Amino acid sequence: MRRLHSCGITQGSDMRKAGAQMKLGAFLTATGQHIAAWRHREVKADGGVNLKEYVEIVRIAERGKFDMMFLADNAGIWDRELESDGRSSRAAYFEPITLLSALAAVTERIGLVATATTTFNEPYNVARKYASLDHLSGGRAGWNLVTSANEAEAYNFGFDVHLAHADRYARAREFAEIVLGLWDSWEDDAFLRDKESGRFFDPAKLHMLDHKGERFSVRGPLNVPRTPQGRPILVQAGSSEAGMDLAAWCADVVFTAQPALADGVAFYKELKTRVARAGRSPDDLKIMPGLSPVVGRTREEAQAKFQELQELIDPVVGLGLLSSMAGYDLSGYPVDGPFPDLPDSNTGKGRLKVLKDTAHRENLTIRQLYMRIAGTRGHNLVIGTAADIADQMEEWFTSEAADGFNIMPQALPASLSDFVELVIPELQRRGLFRTEYEGRTLREHLGLSWPANRYAAARAAAAE
Repeated sequence: MRRLHSCGITQGSDMRKAGAQMKLGAFLTATGQHIAAWRHREVKADGGVNLKEYVEIVRIAERGKFDMMFLADNAGIWDRELESDGRSSRAAYFEPITLLSALAAVTERIGLVATATTTFNEPYNVARKYASLDHLSGGRAGWNLVTSANEAEAYNFGFDVHLAHADRYARAREFAEIVLGLWDSWEDDAFLRDKESGRFFDPAKLHMLDHKGERFSVRGPLNVPRTPQGRPILVQAGSSEAGMDLAAWCADVVFTAQPALADGVAFYKELKTRVARAGRSPDDLKIMPGLSPVVGRTREEAQAKFQELQELIDPVVGLGLLSSMAGYDLSGYPVDGPFPDLPDSNTGKGRLKVLKDTAHRENLTIRQLYMRIAGTRGHNLVIGTAADIADQMEEWFTSEAADGFNIMPQALPASLSDFVELVIPELQRRGLFRTEYEGRTLREHLGLSWPANRYAAARAAAAE
């Protein structure tokens, strides 16, 4: 029986039950998460635009029974960091929906999640693309809603300056309202396709959105039917106050950077509280911090793998990465001096806070900090055996710091293969992760409730 859920509809509390298992995403960034991965002898340098390489990688993740693969995206290159980008692989990769449409044809179970910004898109187009991907994949699509921290994107869409952080989130809220509304255009049983009677669909079960708001006017309806999982999964990655409020209102999954267990526990408790305050069951949102594992059969082997990548870091690239993440040009600061106490920028507030907290807690210099984040982007780094990595994952999971993790392999495909071959069996042995997929849709993998069509739900409520 489907358990109905819709943003704004009150549900009873349904926190983690005994025997619950963690959820896993595979965050697949071009050649790997490590900024120097493309230089590694076993990595294909053109991985960001190599379809065969992506096919191999996503099949590895599916073999490991990952809930989903996750693609980040930027629609611009940081022109102020061309020297840095010219020494990294960050400037060339596929548009994600195009890529996931291709990958849908060569996979069967793994979820397919991609980023689309609310700042430089239109709601109707995003709703249509992700609904189409959900149909193409048999119910495995997810939309990672972002507001574009990269100011270089603004210059590609007719803006001279980037929108302010608060304005981007206000736009994102209305944008999400429209997309969710458009995904409800058709009731589940609207399409009759009855050749005998000549009735293709029931007009009474097609609904106009007629949205007229501060930033958008969208009539609807969407010309894509209700999707195999009701609607695509909605992922959100903001950890600022505005980001958490948006996630609490309607996200299914939150991807967050929490480098320490105490931080993870506090974030988890705060966000689950906000979810309940928004009238939703806390179990209807899965919190999945990023985790960068380096696994070996011994700790020495794991450390050697990581050190090999660290030795490939170009200082120009390291500093450029840190500058882009912080939202400030750090080239004028002494590289062996302390990380400055920077005020909030107009980029990602949550990520800057993680950087400052890490640097100040561990008294790191700028150089030490960029070396630290080169393979993690501010997320949690774990180097060791399968048991070491599983120990930390289990601790976070049982401490309610995470419902699962977005795994960030350092160098692809080898780092992902290592995780699937070594860590996944250890998690399965402990009963912490599936041995087989529970269903065919991403919603089923994540254990999320069926999203009630708002119009059908209102009619049913009126009839009671």
